[in-house]
Amino acid sequence: MINLKILYEDNHIIVVEKPINIPSQGDKTGDEDMLSIIKKYLIEKYNKPGDAYLGLVHRLDRPTGGVMVFAKTSKAASRLSEQVREKEFEKEYICIVDGKIENKQGILEDYLIKNEKNNLSKVTDSKNKNAKLAKLEYEVLKYNEETDLSLVRVQLYTGRHHQIRVQFSNIGHSLYGDQKYGTRGRGKQLCLWAYKLSFKHPTTKEKLEFTDYPEATGSWIILEDIN
Repeated sequence: MINLKILYEDNHIIVVEKPINIPSQGDKTGDEDMLSIIKKYLIEKYNKPGDAYLGLVHRLDRPTGGVMVFAKTSKAASRLSEQVREKEFEKEYICIVDGKIENKQGILEDYLIKNEKNNLSKVTDSKNKNAKLAKLEYEVLKYNEETDLSLVRVQLYTGRHHQIRVQFSNIGHSLYGDQKYGTRGRGKQLCLWAYKLSFKHPTTKEKLEFTDYPEATGSWIILEDIN
């Protein structure tokens, strides 16, 4: 079992760091997942008989690490899920991409379509009936000439399948270590991290914001002097 890093906990929610390569919830692999790990923690900490309630409000892809919030009551789960639907749930990521992006700030808008058979998404025409709008805003935080890699902050406005990976690959700056859409760093860890999460507390309505960065080691050494 992983060493659970808890950023915040009260009677209604628990905010944690999801490590890389851990599923958000159980899948066909049967590997240890965040939902099960946190449930086990709650059962042990509070001596709960049987099972403990834990609501999955949002997900991070398996190779992506970072901040996640889980609901400890059904009411909290419902209210947080409503914030997700109403786009009041704000998520920001940092990633490392190949090359130097010409525009240091910008907005990417594309229409994406997902292929369920191979679990891949691609940019398509807006007229495609199955296409969904994908929108994000980015800012280049740092460029390393020696490695020809850029550190980029991303704010998501939509939550499409593999959105960040697909949209940056589409403009010729794929994420470093991306085995599906990338060109560089094959065999390395995908450099994508959900570093900031903000939302209203489900009962107090207070605006909460949590930040969490990966260790500045390996490819993430580029983070030095940034956070």
